[in-house]
Amino acid sequence: MGYEKGGPKMITKIDFKGFFDTTRCKGKRCKATRRNKDTGFLSMETLQKLPTEFPGDKTGVPPSGRPAEGELQRPCRLSMDTLKVWAVLLLPMGLSVAKEFQWTRNNPGSFYYGTFPAGFLWGVGSSAYQTEGAWDKDGKGPSIWDAFTHKPGQVLGNETGDSACDGYYRVKEDIQLLKELRVNHYLLSLSWPRIMPTGIKAEQLNEKGIQFYNDTINSLLESNITPIVSLYHWDLPQVLQEKYGGWQNISMINYFNDYANLCFEKFGDRVKHWITFSNPWAVAENGYETGEHAPGLKLGGCGAYKAAHHIIKSHAKVWHSYNTTWRREQQGMVGISLTSGWGEPVDPHSQSDRDAAERYIQFHLGWFANPIYRGDYPEVMKNYVGRKSAQQGLGTSRLPTFSVQEKTYIKGTSDFLGIGHFTTRYVLQKNFPFLQVSGYHTDRDLAELVDPNWPAPGPKWLYSVPWGFRRLLNFIKTQYGNPLIYVTENGVSEPAQGTGLCDEGRILYLRGYINEILKALNDGVNVKGYTAWSLLDKFEWNKGFSEKFGLYHVDFKNKNKPRYPKASVDYYKKIISANGFPNPREVM
Repeated sequence: MGYEKGGPKMITKIDFKGFFDTTRCKGKRCKATRRNKDTGFLSMETLQKLPTEFPGDKTGVPPSGRPAEGELQRPCRLSMDTLKVWAVLLLPMGLSVAKEFQWTRNNPGSFYYGTFPAGFLWGVGSSAYQTEGAWDKDGKGPSIWDAFTHKPGQVLGNETGDSACDGYYRVKEDIQLLKELRVNHYLLSLSWPRIMPTGIKAEQLNEKGIQFYNDTINSLLESNITPIVSLYHWDLPQVLQEKYGGWQNISMINYFNDYANLCFEKFGDRVKHWITFSNPWAVAENGYETGEHAPGLKLGGCGAYKAAHHIIKSHAKVWHSYNTTWRREQQGMVGISLTSGWGEPVDPHSQSDRDAAERYIQFHLGWFANPIYRGDYPEVMKNYVGRKSAQQGLGTSRLPTFSVQEKTYIKGTSDFLGIGHFTTRYVLQKNFPFLQVSGYHTDRDLAELVDPNWPAPGPKWLYSVPWGFRRLLNFIKTQYGNPLIYVTENGVSEPAQGTGLCDEGRILYLRGYINEILKALNDGVNVKGYTAWSLLDKFEWNKGFSEKFGLYHVDFKNKNKPRYPKASVDYYKKIISANGFPNPREVM
């Protein structure tokens, strides 16, 4: 995962009490928030005349599942005067590259009963460092996370992933859990230093590590479970960090390409879905700017941008390698998995807030997606970082540039887009004073807010706001030409001393977010699969074992680390079996 680990730096709990009532409309359409195609708003007189229900519809959604004209945008407001300022409609944000984008109009409180298309893929995921353990066994080399967690004070409680879930020794048992879940696919990552101890192909290969992943892939296929494989989920070989500075160094492009090609050679006859990087935003921002993640570097205003630049180039090189060398024979796909929240303007009447919401998304998702799908960084990102760099007296922008040849080389290098999504923020304009050392968060000139009425089953960064997911998916549809999407990470955690096996908060979260994907499909978004995050409770990076994302509870106090199904296991199985939400009686 990782969206939260940098943590939004300027989140405020905004008290909406007195501004609007957050209770849902009781089966009625809220008359105060209907839109006019031309002006965006209807007169108050016209609002009072609009119908409040769709004929014959008991769910609050048109029978087709598509949003209808005049459909409710948000919870009902009590005050019409207050509405003029605080009605949080999702109006067009003045997007410079997608003015045709029609923001989703839907009732976030409604539930749509229907099923997913035939062949829709249901799965669950995890990552190598978070689950495998065996950090120094059978020839594995150290990773940056081994080095990072072994330094006191880096992780909550000084916990490490040295043994994690002992997944290295319990492959068959964990695959049995997958069979119980009846999933179609399992998203796993490979540990680069388990395959290449130093990260350099010419120096050493670890045959035991290669065999481990061969056995894992074979066991999945024997169980009729499709492996979706990520080449990189944050565990860079420590040698590459020490010798070259990791992702700060352009040499990583060739080293990563060598590693990827070895994986294609060894596993590509059976693996047909490849992810180059899982959540590179967290790799760059948390690893090289805030230092909250491995390798723990705080490199001011350039570190994150430089790391991301090399990651994007690495992704493109690997895609081209697969395309020219392996695709014809192996017939697989190569994509990238990007994690992003949704940003919603606090005041939709304010152009500055709408622009700030756009910046939130472009600095997060667009940072990586825009070069891959449009050929360059988002214009707003280039403008803001460039302007702030000039204010600092720098001769060039802290955001690197792509050459014309590089733009052409990078554009179009994704057969599918993996999307991780966890939560939503309200966003508004916030000007930061001139700083001699600016960085990613201050470059954006925005503040993030949350509604305290949003449910937060686990940590306070992860609020359950399902309607933001549909908006994000529709944004991707319009911005990037409706690409093939696999949801690669979506889930919620509970605290370590939480509810045990009765994870009702996770059930409600899954119900809401999966239903918003179903609505997005009816909007025409090209989503082909869903991956719940995650299979097991596991090591949660700098939070240690304090957060639990698993559908299965792991008893880390027991040396055998037994797994126990939570209530959400049965619920997710029902969704998979029904392929969605066919009617209220079948999946509730």
